[in-house]
Amino acid sequence: MLKATELVKRFNEVAALDGFCLEVAPGEIAGLVGHNGAGKTTFFEIASGLIAPESGHVVIDGQVGVAPQQLALYPSVTVRETLRFFGGLAGLRRQALKQAIDRIAEEMLLTKELDRRVSVLSGGQQRRTQAATALVADPAVLLLDEPTVGADPETRAALLAAVRRRADNGATVVYATHYLPELTELDATIAVAKSGRVIARGTGEELLKGLPGEVRVILDDEELAVTTADPTATLAELLRGLDRPVRGIDIRQPSLDDLYKELSHVA
Repeated sequence: MLKATELVKRFNEVAALDGFCLEVAPGEIAGLVGHNGAGKTTFFEIASGLIAPESGHVVIDGQVGVAPQQLALYPSVTVRETLRFFGGLAGLRRQALKQAIDRIAEEMLLTKELDRRVSVLSGGQQRRTQAATALVADPAVLLLDEPTVGADPETRAALLAAVRRRADNGATVVYATHYLPELTELDATIAVAKSGRVIARGTGEELLKGLPGEVRVILDDEELAVTTADPTATLAELLRGLDRPVRGIDIRQPSLDDLYKELSHVA
């Protein structure tokens, strides 16, 4: 469980967080979205204990695993040594630590890279290694700040699968991303941040309700496109009024991208 209440943090005259509230239950993945400067990274830094808020507080039940937005690895050591270090910090010892390293290496497609130095890994391998440092001890709470930025498809797929498994086993996950399809894959709830606070919170279905979709009807010589809150009914109405052959039909239901764009205009 994670509960952030009325967090305030300023950097000089800039309010990075201004009453930020977020509650995430065990087994839930909360997708944290918002433009750059919305306060996402500052929230992660406070929740992980790197900086203190000026007011408000965060309650976390259990051990925390953190994957920051920027790569934060020691280039001169091997992947195995990296995972041994972070697993040891989390309290794993001896056989339990060895088994955890072998397990997360297989899960994150790093088994063949375990004895290679971090500095010689590809960008995708480094991303997988950083994610593995957060996951190696199976913490109760995961804070993942854009963990797939710049990642290749293989890295993205491995990480999303690993995160989903942790949530299915009861972990609390906060997952910041600009790539909204990831949240659909993860079956995540959504928290939209703007100007240092969460301005919308709920499931994708709840937040998308009432947003407009689009219907396109393709004719021989033109294309009819209508923005509508009820694409199915609108399509039926369009077809009833046509006396020409229809060459194609496209119905686009509202998406998380539409939600993001809509809420970006909220004060």
